[in-house]
Amino acid sequence: MDRLLLIALGGAAGTLARYGLTVWAQQRLGEAFPYGTLAVNLVGSFLLAVIMQISLSSALISPTMRLALGTGVMGGFTTYSTFSYDSFRLVQEDAWLAAITNVLGTVVGCLLATMLGVLAAKRFVTG
Repeated sequence: MDRLLLIALGGAAGTLARYGLTVWAQQRLGEAFPYGTLAVNLVGSFLLAVIMQISLSSALISPTMRLALGTGVMGGFTTYSTFSYDSFRLVQEDAWLAAITNVLGTVVGCLLATMLGVLAAKRFVTG
């Protein structure tokens, strides 16, 4: 099957899994805290690490299946898992400055981008 189709199908499956886990967590734990998002990010980080470790250290997961699972399923499930894996990989490579820059740049940068997005949307709506 074409790689792009596998990635797309995996993305759809990951998106549905994210929705299901989020709804389940909210129903069980309430909506006062984003338990669903936290659960998705923790589970996603764990699963992407498992997928990458197995696929890069053995022949159990082919490169095409790694794309379908890693980019597709896990990309649809959560992109935080990729951020987490990339940051960890930089730490493993003793690229501490790059790891710290990635973590701070992502967290602070995304918070700022969110703030700017809210301001831009408010301006757009109110004129």
